[in-house]
Amino acid sequence: MINVIPIPFEDRIALGISVVLPKTNLVMVTTEKGYIMCGALDVGLLNEKLASREIIAGRAVGVKTLDELLAAPLESTTFKAQELGIVPGTCGRDAIKIMLGLDGEAKMN
Repeated sequence: MINVIPIPFEDRIALGISVVLPKTNLVMVTTEKGYIMCGALDVGLLNEKLASREIIAGRAVGVKTLDELLAAPLESTTFKAQELGIVPGTCGRDAIKIMLGLDGEAKMN
């Protein structure tokens, strides 16, 4: 089953997506600029083999729900996310705020 849920952040909306698979759940929250995701995200691949795409993304491990993903500290982030201030340890909710331009607006432009 796939669920897509709008998540309000002040006057902006992010999309929460959860995919229920046998024995696992994939959870992610996305914006127009980037996304955060559960432990299935391969940040190393994004930083190395897909570096030219300059993907803004972060990974949180041990999360099973969208609420957990938003509350969790990010375990790893892409180099492009780090340029915006989304570093390992940033909580998911704060990372999404940065991606939406609600925190660090100058960094997003």
